Amino acid sequence: MNIDINKIFQILSFNPDDPLIFTTGLFLVLFFFFLLIYNFLLNKPSLRIGFLILFSFYFYYKASGYYASILIVSAVINFFIARWIASTENFTIKRFHLFLSIVINIGILAYFKYTNFILQTFSNIAQKDFSPLDIFLPIGISFYTFKSLNYVFDVYLDTLKPTGSFRNFLLYVSFFPNILAGPIDRASDFLPQIEKEPFISREDFGKAIFLICLGIIKKVVIADYISINFVDRVFDYPARFTGVENLLAIYGYVLQVYCDFSGYSDLAIGIALLFGFKLMENFNYPFKATGIADFWRRWHISLSKWLLDYLFRPIQMKYRNLRTLSNVIALFITFLICGIWHGAGWNFILWGALHGFMISFAIIIQKPRAKILSALKIYNTKFHKFFQIVITFHLVAFSFMVFKNRDFQTVLDMIEQIATFFHSEVFIQFVEKLPVIFGLIVVGYLFHFLPSRLEKFSINFISSIPLFGKVLVLVIVIWVAAQFKSADIQPFIYFQF
Repeated sequence: MNIDINKIFQILSFNPDDPLIFTTGLFLVLFFFFLLIYNFLLNKPSLRIGFLILFSFYFYYKASGYYASILIVSAVINFFIARWIASTENFTIKRFHLFLSIVINIGILAYFKYTNFILQTFSNIAQKDFSPLDIFLPIGISFYTFKSLNYVFDVYLDTLKPTGSFRNFLLYVSFFPNILAGPIDRASDFLPQIEKEPFISREDFGKAIFLICLGIIKKVVIADYISINFVDRVFDYPARFTGVENLLAIYGYVLQVYCDFSGYSDLAIGIALLFGFKLMENFNYPFKATGIADFWRRWHISLSKWLLDYLFRPIQMKYRNLRTLSNVIALFITFLICGIWHGAGWNFILWGALHGFMISFAIIIQKPRAKILSALKIYNTKFHKFFQIVITFHLVAFSFMVFKNRDFQTVLDMIEQIATFFHSEVFIQFVEKLPVIFGLIVVGYLFHFLPSRLEKFSINFISSIPLFGKVLVLVIVIWVAAQFKSADIQPFIYFQF
């Protein structure tokens, strides 16, 4: 058997167009061998943790190349700053070290993520030509930066004692299942799990298999397929399509973002469970939300809680004398920063501002709205809840139309097509000519709105069947996904953030 060593080396080396993501065959092969070695080291804690760190760094190297060294630098800085904060009772020194950590972390993030955007903005104002600098954006930098800041903030607030083990902290920030796109796990939840002997109950194993299968279906079968074969085509040239097709593309994109991002979270949580780590839940049926605030309690939960604890509440406390206005100010600033965190573009900033405005507006009209609905005798009724869900979903859908389009003209074109060139008769033609696309959109939303107890039933069922049955379920899901998979790798949407 002739083995091409150079070819193997090329496959295992960094390629910016070929990151090591969960839905690739290479990851399945490497993860299989990783689990074998990891289980062999179960009774050797130091070797087990060290091996997990090495694999995590290799995983991240495949996504970011030598920029993975930034992660090590970030970990060293934040580990020692947290220790310095905890080692002194002097409030001024504590605040100085906290400020130093914020400046360094946000400075690194800003350089890689926002330099070209800022320079482009100033060039536009000065009406000068601008050639973007050749700056590579390391995948996951926004996520591990927020994880590091979470650790420093908690030590500063005295809600967490700093770990004395740099090894453990390094594993926390580099843990491969969630390093690229979350969840943004809390150090207080993750660090205690490292030293514990891994234990995987039957229920945990069943849940892991269920989440991995669900994540593959969401990402490959639904998100990637409807994106490549329908959504992207309409968003690229909305004026070529009718209002019906534009509206269906918007619905499709909302589903695509959800399935893509929550699919990654499902895979991350499921994979972590296979070797004894429990990550926080990141999604809770967000399209069942009855308001924008409720939507953010269900969508990207780890980021929402991070923003709530470390941004919204401090700003709210600063302006607490303004009462209701303090909430409005804090919300608007928080979501503006949320938009900026998502990407370097005016569309992201507008998207964040829209959510801040919608939640603030809901707070302002909360009491008069309740009085009017109570007078009409529909307040808190099933009809009221249904109406809230429908309105909230369409507000979210509109905001995600802005989120996807960097060109505001495209947003206006889509709105114009829906308002003036709708052509409802095209819907039947769409269903007839693109039955798979339509079916996937319907199935995606249908399963989202089914009772949550169905998920619990599925987990219990998979947990109860023998190991062969679990493997068979996973193999069938992988086979089905392979039938839908495109030739090109489709990175997870949130890798760009």
